[in-house]
Amino acid sequence: MFEKILIANRGEIACRVIDTARKLGVKTVAVYSEADANARHVQMADEAVLLGPAEVSLSYLKADSILELAKKTGAQAIHPGYGFLSENAGFAEKCAAEGVVFIGPPADAIRAMGLKDAAKAMMIEAGVPVVPGYHSEGQDPAMLAEEALKIGYPVLIKAVAGGGGKGMRRVDSATEFPVALAGAQREGESAFGDGRVLIEKFLTKSRHIEIQVFADSHGNAVHLFERDCSLQRRHQKVIEEAPAPDMSEAMREAMGAAAVAAAKAIKYEGAGTVEFIVDVTDGLKEDGFYFMEMNTRLQVEHPVTELITGQDLVQWQLVVASGGSLPLTQDELSISGHSIEVRLYAEDPHNDFLPATGPLLRLRPPPEENGVRVDTGVREGDVVSPFYDPMIAKLIVWDENRDAALRKLQSALGEYQVAGLVTNLEFLKNIAGHEAFAARDLDTGFIERFRDDLIPEKPPVTDKHLALAVLHLEVSAEASNAKRAKNSSDPYSPWNDVTAWRLNDRAHHDYTFEGIDDEISVSVSHIDGRYVITLPNGEISATVSKAEDGSIRASLDGHIVRATVVQDSLRLVVITDGKQVEINSIKKDYDGSGDEGGAGAVVAPMPGKIIQVAVSAGDTVSSGDALIVMEAMKMEHTLSASADGVVAEVFFEVGDQVDDGTVLIKLETAEEE
Repeated sequence: MFEKILIANRGEIACRVIDTARKLGVKTVAVYSEADANARHVQMADEAVLLGPAEVSLSYLKADSILELAKKTGAQAIHPGYGFLSENAGFAEKCAAEGVVFIGPPADAIRAMGLKDAAKAMMIEAGVPVVPGYHSEGQDPAMLAEEALKIGYPVLIKAVAGGGGKGMRRVDSATEFPVALAGAQREGESAFGDGRVLIEKFLTKSRHIEIQVFADSHGNAVHLFERDCSLQRRHQKVIEEAPAPDMSEAMREAMGAAAVAAAKAIKYEGAGTVEFIVDVTDGLKEDGFYFMEMNTRLQVEHPVTELITGQDLVQWQLVVASGGSLPLTQDELSISGHSIEVRLYAEDPHNDFLPATGPLLRLRPPPEENGVRVDTGVREGDVVSPFYDPMIAKLIVWDENRDAALRKLQSALGEYQVAGLVTNLEFLKNIAGHEAFAARDLDTGFIERFRDDLIPEKPPVTDKHLALAVLHLEVSAEASNAKRAKNSSDPYSPWNDVTAWRLNDRAHHDYTFEGIDDEISVSVSHIDGRYVITLPNGEISATVSKAEDGSIRASLDGHIVRATVVQDSLRLVVITDGKQVEINSIKKDYDGSGDEGGAGAVVAPMPGKIIQVAVSAGDTVSSGDALIVMEAMKMEHTLSASADGVVAEVFFEVGDQVDDGTVLIKLETAEEE
């Protein structure tokens, strides 16, 4: 076994490899870009080395630099993870030439499967079934159009060097073919430097089922059964499960044998996945599966295979790469229970799954116990940047059968809390709760078929959500004012009390939120230790307490509910009953977050931490002088004096965490005099 390995990747897969390496007593070296300096994988590794700027071409794709760093740090092997350099035959070749083990297949095997047309020709020779189509070298547009007619529409145009849905077009008629062909060629050239295409018959009702294979350098090869990855959007996987629903043992054996034959045909070593498209027009049949491609690396969805087999596939990779034999034979492998994985992404299903960026202000996964697993590379407070894949985590569940696993998935998704940026969490919940998914009515068109159910209109804001939002604002303001009072020269001043005292007035606060058509007004009064909240549909009496984790426990007219409210400037996310609703505040009327601080108040523009206080009470300042520095979203924000004056009071000190709108410093200005 290796003593030290370098992981040429980032995010959750880097963390996943570190977990197994640590278990085996193998030291790890992480590499990172400037954008990932504080990333989770960097913190987990035994040592870490900077690669370069955030752009992948200047960091994670710098093959020569990574290889040099492996030698410099004494790493005996490089684990490429998935993506980046994981299927780069040239990199694997360079590693071998420099005496550093590439934890993956030989360069020749990567090349053999790298081009779809050549791979399919090889599979035909090995007796592995392939989809009827055109896989030859000629690329004349007129000739390709003729071949499409011979195959029969609909057809699928694919870039020969493609992957991840790039360079792929479905074509339903001859009139559409020229435009679709040109688009696929451009995309293939742009993404892979190769505009060549192949054409295949498009199966109108199909499932994507793949087989996990493993081979060693001693001639042994096995499969670890199948995964169903049929639920996809834009040819990219969303949910994976194992074993495939309704798969017969005879079909499993046939597909497994074909996958092992594919691996042996290219003298494969290590972890690989043979992907098949399965015609399910008349259900799953032994003669209805066809080779699509082979991924010569560990797959994103490998955890479902681990959970049904009880095997650690990263450990298998390290054993095989260090020259060992496969840990188990085919006869020793078996399936236990059912596992489902969902991919939690920072993306907007309502905007064609456009990737999102921003801070993870709240990230609370369900507990990892009783068959629930979370693989992630980020933590609460981290920022999802525009430079890399926007995956936040993979949630994986296991139970004795599919129905039980699905119930566990629904429960775990309901416990997941993410706020600060838009995600596909509600979309995943809708899939997990859909009757067609429960009924195993699966095919690659599932998401498009049930799109209206899976991506409904955003839920309306109810009185309950509004009440929870204002209660959160109230208790947050009370906490901020209590701290401000403690740090002031007159901690017992009634002006520091937001809950009870007002000169010639009953304590009340008015809020305004954005509605669908009009503004929504909410008023809160403090009466006898409780809150009376006036809402669009009436008045309620409430009490509230705040837990250490930031959540609140509220009684709304006697109905006790728990909720988490996450505030990002004027945007509030209310999380309750397993659902998330976003509310946008237009204005707030009182300090802690409002105007009562007066013209001389220096107010926090966003939630953050105080990292520098440049003045003390009694200091004379001029307009534009720096007063206090905050850190928010890993950026520094300097707050300056808006006018000449004298510092009356400084309410916070270095290290304090403050909410947006909190009064930080009080100035006595000429205007106030």
